[in-house]
Amino acid sequence: MTKNMIFGSVAVAGLVILVSILDMTLKFPFGGYSITTDILFLVGAVIVLYMGWETYREI
Repeated sequence: MTKNMIFGSVAVAGLVILVSILDMTLKFPFGGYSITTDILFLVGAVIVLYMGWETYREI
């Protein structure tokens, strides 16, 4: 159960990273509305990805 939650959070963080990068470069999902929001989403997702990786290594 715990590993599934970790994998789920890492998958969602990866999806947010992908969508943020696509929005910054191609302006595809949201039309490039706010670069600041994309950067903040990217930073938050990288932090969640790192925390998931560290938690997985501890288990």
